[in-house]
Amino acid sequence: MFAYLVRRLFAVIVMLGVVVLVTLSIFFAIPKLTGTDVATLFVGKQADPASIEGIRQKLELDDPILVQFWHFVSGLFAGRDYTGGGTTEHCPAPCFGYSFRNEQLIWPVLTDRLPVTLSLVSGAAVLWLLGGVATGVVSALKRGTLWDRSAMTVALAGVSLPIYFTGLLSLAVFHYWLGWVDGEYTDFAEDPGAWFSGLMMPWITLAFLYAAMYARLTRATMLEVLGEDYIRTARAKGLREPVVIGKHAMRSTMTPVLTILGMDLGALIGGAILTESTFNLQGLGRAAVVAIGERDLPMILGVTLFTSTAVIVANLVVDLLYAVIDPRVRLS
Repeated sequence: MFAYLVRRLFAVIVMLGVVVLVTLSIFFAIPKLTGTDVATLFVGKQADPASIEGIRQKLELDDPILVQFWHFVSGLFAGRDYTGGGTTEHCPAPCFGYSFRNEQLIWPVLTDRLPVTLSLVSGAAVLWLLGGVATGVVSALKRGTLWDRSAMTVALAGVSLPIYFTGLLSLAVFHYWLGWVDGEYTDFAEDPGAWFSGLMMPWITLAFLYAAMYARLTRATMLEVLGEDYIRTARAKGLREPVVIGKHAMRSTMTPVLTILGMDLGALIGGAILTESTFNLQGLGRAAVVAIGERDLPMILGVTLFTSTAVIVANLVVDLLYAVIDPRVRLS
């Protein structure tokens, strides 16, 4: 187990390095190959020659990409100073960059938006796991019945309908028409009740999409597991059906569910873009949308690296949980 953990941690470090190198190449090296002056992509509204030259000096764009890569990585641990054009901006560790367009550090913006995204993702994940997995298991056990067909029809609708449609529909019905829930986000520390009320509709909207996918996956996996020899053996030994399903079948069924859960959570931590935009939640996804509209490349770069890190870490956690969920898996 320890040796496996060391190997996985080493692989995670290497993968993070590759992600940073590839991302920096996309933002810095590829524009050069197309004949674009990278400094003009980072400068703010004052795009005069002096400002462009100052950005070029601050970002050290004349250095090779590997040198820029080293400066960026070292800035994550030791901070970094952007010097050029007669001014110096200090970026303390962890330095994810500096937005010259909006004159603000990237890391404080990410940490300020992260609680909103975490609140949205965590609540929605609980709903779609409970609803999706339970629906899939019952549909598999009642295969071919009215419940099975109805549940899979609803799941198909959940997968097909876009979030901005279901989100706006829920806003129109539950907020503007019925007035049941609030439509504004409130910090949990300020008012837990308002926090819950403000996130209820985003939770349901996001969970409806993912619960549909998890229901279909769980149903298909459960049907396959129920045909395995060890399930027939457990039933032949006289074990009660709840024990066969809960103790034996569910463990194998949860393995693929856990796999996609890690991928989904890792990606959504980088921002549930459509949900946050629909409900005007100021999370990481909303920050990325605004940054794209303003061509704020440092912010886009910061969100991209943050999301990539979340996905890689989530996959590491999933790999370690395999042995806990499924006893057939042994880490060596």
